[in-house]
Amino acid sequence: MTSQPHKITVLVPKTSDDPNPIIHQATVSAPTNIACIKYWGKANPQYNTPINSSLSVSLDQSDLRAVTTASASSSFDRDRLWLNGSEVLDAATSKRFRACVDGVRALATDKVVVDPANGANRVVVTKDDWRGMHVHIASYNTFPTAAGLASSAAGYAALVAALVRLFGAEESYPGEFTAIARQGSGSACRSLYGGFVAWRAGGAKSDWSDSIAEQVADELHWEEVRAVILVVSDAKKETSSTDGMSDSVATSELLAFRAREIVPKRMKIIEEAIKAKDFESFGKVTMMDSNQFHATCLDTYPPIFYMNDVSRSVVQMIHKYNAWAGEIRAAYTFDAGPNAVLYTLDKHVVELLALVLKYYPALSDDLVGDYVSNLALAKEALEFKLCPSLMAAVEKTGRVHKHGDVKMVYCTRGGPGPQTLDPCDGVFDFKIE
Repeated sequence: MTSQPHKITVLVPKTSDDPNPIIHQATVSAPTNIACIKYWGKANPQYNTPINSSLSVSLDQSDLRAVTTASASSSFDRDRLWLNGSEVLDAATSKRFRACVDGVRALATDKVVVDPANGANRVVVTKDDWRGMHVHIASYNTFPTAAGLASSAAGYAALVAALVRLFGAEESYPGEFTAIARQGSGSACRSLYGGFVAWRAGGAKSDWSDSIAEQVADELHWEEVRAVILVVSDAKKETSSTDGMSDSVATSELLAFRAREIVPKRMKIIEEAIKAKDFESFGKVTMMDSNQFHATCLDTYPPIFYMNDVSRSVVQMIHKYNAWAGEIRAAYTFDAGPNAVLYTLDKHVVELLALVLKYYPALSDDLVGDYVSNLALAKEALEFKLCPSLMAAVEKTGRVHKHGDVKMVYCTRGGPGPQTLDPCDGVFDFKIE
């Protein structure tokens, strides 16, 4: 897990033309989102649009979020970007970065402040002034990057949201900010809203402006839903999502059939399940879609392997758990990586976590606070008595009580979209000299 880095110190020189540089800043956090109906494959790489619609849950930001500070000044001599404390030297020429910065800046409005002397509004930056300023951006994640936990989605959503606050940007049509965010990272568009979010594939318009995210239900609609995330690996994945999608589109006949015939039906099923708070239907379609997504990866030539043996053991455990319960109490989903996201309801979360800690334990009960994000819930789970018949069913799969297969367990829930943070939470420490 990546914690907040030390402030990034940047020297801003005084000049005869600008002896007192003014730096405008905005700091925003944005959630990661985990897809239940997966997006995989680009319809138009130029616009970064998908071959099928998708749906995800935006997670609470207590543990999993990206934090971004966007700043602009006429004293900056170039655009710069820092990620997790390190500067990205080629950021200014990155197509994705440019699409977000330039896209939001084109929607900028005048920055108006209230004059304390007379209470009148005063324009301090015009929308044309913004166009003449370079930007400095700093962002960090509080969870593993590039390991299949949608770090890029949170990061680009935070970038766009911070730029919107900085420039006072206003949409020219509903969902335009999400259209900009998806040009940075496709699934980032879904992280601009909280709760349950659909990304409509679009394509009816030539400029793909209809490929936008829409909120299906906010985070308060179905508050009982919980997510238990098993970080099987925090290493960067061998095949990036971008490369994997390109290979799948080029070689997998199953992928094209899925996008055309399967996903539209599943989108309807899951949206109805969410609105009705029907976990049985929600859980079943979530697991089936995860399985089919990874089947398309196997159908790609050469095949792509995102899940590993630990991932597959989690799948087996969840199916044994649901069969034992006689209902779907937990639903797994895996994005492009080996990490498991297990959806459940609040009334079952202690039992599910007890099962996880039984077969994917911390090194010792004394260290569970460093292993599970919610210590109080972990203690409840450790005291919970699992049914012997459930344990016998799981152990028939060959799973044993084994340390080290899981690096970290996050216990979380659905949460809101981007949040504006206090200036003191900003990542930069500008020194004017």
